Amino acid sequence: MRQIKVLLLLGFTFISLYCFADTYPNRPIKIIVPFPPGGGVDSVARAISDKLATELGQPVLVDNRAGSGGSIGTSLVAHAAPDGYTLLLAPNGHTVLSSVQKTDWDPVKDFIPLVQLLTFPMVILVNANSKIKTYSDLVSEAKARPGQLSYGSSGIGGPIHIGMELFKSAAGLNILHIPYKGNAPLTVALLSEEVSLSMDTLAISLTQIKQGKFRAIAVTGAKRHPLLPDVPTLAESGLKGFQYEGWQGIFVPAKTPIVITDQLIQAIKKVSSMPAVIHRIYELGYEPVNISQEDFAKVISSEVLKYSKFVKESKIQAE
Repeated sequence: MRQIKVLLLLGFTFISLYCFADTYPNRPIKIIVPFPPGGGVDSVARAISDKLATELGQPVLVDNRAGSGGSIGTSLVAHAAPDGYTLLLAPNGHTVLSSVQKTDWDPVKDFIPLVQLLTFPMVILVNANSKIKTYSDLVSEAKARPGQLSYGSSGIGGPIHIGMELFKSAAGLNILHIPYKGNAPLTVALLSEEVSLSMDTLAISLTQIKQGKFRAIAVTGAKRHPLLPDVPTLAESGLKGFQYEGWQGIFVPAKTPIVITDQLIQAIKKVSSMPAVIHRIYELGYEPVNISQEDFAKVISSEVLKYSKFVKESKIQAE
């Protein structure tokens, strides 16, 4: 009798999920951005939200839940109902945070990756008044004064911090890390020469570069960026084989029914392939990508392994 009850309960649960999915969506959907308004992730969320709302037939709201390097907003999604009404738009820091700080979520077990929207290189930056003008200048200065140059990041465990530590390790440099609470105070610090250099996305730094306030030393991607055609890659500059690129992608909580995830994937891919969205992504300094859900999941798993090992070997810890 007990086995029959269990089977009936499972059957009713299965039926209710699919009946629910048949009516999805029937109320507003939230895209959680685990960072403040105005940043690169927020800009992408706002570029797709209205068009995604049209595609799904329901309002799609951007909800900024900043804090702990992105962990607060990410936790909210991890513990949300797996019903397709709470989405997460996260950058590659998603695969690093749980190795750097204690989190109540796991980047693989607690999420289903839906769509990788874009990739992007980082740009190594100095203040325009700095005597450092090239990668060679940076190496010479850092080796002449070990530990005296400083770099700023948007927070411990974030893409800038990890990227700079990878760069330091590859180049054999000793540069002091100074973390800030987000990109805005980091930008101010570099403008005031409170730090010697930094690394950031073009979505954040392009305006200051064009205005002549920041000097771009090198890009971290495999090729030169079309928005900065005169700026060499680190590999071109002498750091052979070095490449560091970030990404942004959309996730839902684990156990979200496949009929819902399939519908979301179809809608997101349709929106992300629209010319206006593609134009906006390029305008922000990003590059759209079109890979399968399975390949995106492989990216997540491989980066979790790579960065957990690097964080442990580098002894990176949250304050």
